[in-house]
Amino acid sequence: MKFNRAALARAITLVESTRADHQQEAQSLITKILPQTGKSLRIGITGVPGVGKSTFIEAFGLHVISQGHKVAVLAIDPSSVKTGGSILGDKTRMAKLSQHESAFIRPSPAAGSLGGVARRTREAMLLCEAAGYDVIIVETVGVGQSEIEVADMVDMFMLLLLPASGDELQGIKKGIMELADLVVVNKADGDLIAQAKRVQSDYKAALRMLHPTSANWQPKTLTCSAITGQGITEIWQSAGDFQKALQKSGELERKRSHQSVSWMWKEIKETLISRFINHPAITTKIKSTELDVENGRKSPTAAAMELIGLAK
Repeated sequence: MKFNRAALARAITLVESTRADHQQEAQSLITKILPQTGKSLRIGITGVPGVGKSTFIEAFGLHVISQGHKVAVLAIDPSSVKTGGSILGDKTRMAKLSQHESAFIRPSPAAGSLGGVARRTREAMLLCEAAGYDVIIVETVGVGQSEIEVADMVDMFMLLLLPASGDELQGIKKGIMELADLVVVNKADGDLIAQAKRVQSDYKAALRMLHPTSANWQPKTLTCSAITGQGITEIWQSAGDFQKALQKSGELERKRSHQSVSWMWKEIKETLISRFINHPAITTKIKSTELDVENGRKSPTAAAMELIGLAK
């Protein structure tokens, strides 16, 4: 089953819909396309705001396409806490890539999903694979739990850094560093080249003190400039080496199987929470219960047990 880009966009819209009838259609579609999935390299990319994720992804994506591949980018936009709105501006920030016939860019609002990752990103990845895209890039919001969520749905996790002072090393959470299969110091151009090299050296030393995510891959630290293109070829080569190493050992297949089970349990948790919150008995009681907890009239545990009892 092959899609054109318009059909692929409609299919992803279908799986993102919260309507019950749409979800039935979506899961029927996912079941049909499953035999045509799993043949891509899935890469998660994260980094602090200002690191140049969109510029890097465009340069990286165009290079990968030049090597004969088709690239899909699933960019998770931060949704407004108050309005649920989302900027969805990645197509404007990746103008050249979005216009290429071998690329597909889909910005999706996180919309309150746990971890800041769009709930249906996994289904979107499968649809992209069935449509013939053999390199899937998932860009994270770059905050909080999102890195862990994305790392649990991709093959390779890439951390982008700025060529800042050595103090930045203290600001990067150890947990994020432990997830990284490849650390890339971006913006290594002009007056920042020497500084980027120093940061690269600092992170090489830091990675040696951490336990790698894979027994078959030692995380690397590289520098690049998304503006000049320096280092992009080496990054793609490292991604290919990573894929080959994990495929040869059988680790990639085991990793994806584990991710599928993790996906099932995440879906169970999110569905149960959604059904609980929308239960008629809960919707009429939840506000007054929250006030009781806020004012100290009930303990959080007692209030939770009371609401759970109403949902039975």
